[in-house]
Amino acid sequence: MDYLMQLAASPAAWAALVTLIAMEVILGIDNLLFISILTNKLPEEMRPRARRIGISLALVMRLGLLSMVAYIVQLTEPVVTLFGHAFSWRDFILMGGGLFLVWKATKEIHQTMEAPEEDGAAGSALQIGFTAAIAQILVLDLVFSVDSIITAVGMTDHIPIMVIAVIVAVLTMLLAANPLANFIHHNPSIVMLALGFLLMIGTVLIAEGFGAHVSKGYIYTAMAFSAGVEALNMLSRRRKAKAQA
Repeated sequence: MDYLMQLAASPAAWAALVTLIAMEVILGIDNLLFISILTNKLPEEMRPRARRIGISLALVMRLGLLSMVAYIVQLTEPVVTLFGHAFSWRDFILMGGGLFLVWKATKEIHQTMEAPEEDGAAGSALQIGFTAAIAQILVLDLVFSVDSIITAVGMTDHIPIMVIAVIVAVLTMLLAANPLANFIHHNPSIVMLALGFLLMIGTVLIAEGFGAHVSKGYIYTAMAFSAGVEALNMLSRRRKAKAQA
């Protein structure tokens, strides 16, 4: 209790908490995009439940990893050297997750391009089962959770701060999940943009697994710029539709 009281009275601890919450929320965008696109392929009545389960699993997984933080930190230690480069378990996890994201995004782009126009969203929603959706969400939850926890450990040594930041970030994801998924569902052009984001994120994860660090600032700046351009396109289309009407 004395430890918590001292922590609460420390301005440095509050600054670390605010910074960590902001970082966790931003890192959660990747996970949320994947969950939104994946659950939109389910029958409509199953989508909210799948999102709640997927995001709840992310919370459970991250809190569980925090309880093993000493072991998680060791994941950055080299375990094998290939072609003159030392790889850690974290590198293999990032590469595996990146390959999965690239494969999934490429597959979804292919299905979107090949799908007949008349099928609409209802036809594509039945292309995946509930269990398969949760299993795929769980795989990406693990990858993003490991990366999130390792990043958090690099910013603060205080477990309570990490726990609060993770809980706030996941609750924010939970609140934003349905509005974001519904927005993506009702704006088909956004789907392709979001899949492009996932493809880029997967490529970056693979690059980081091979030791090529890519600043997250560049990634999210590119994503924000692309989203801004698409927002202008959507506004332009709506004005043209009104003018024609």
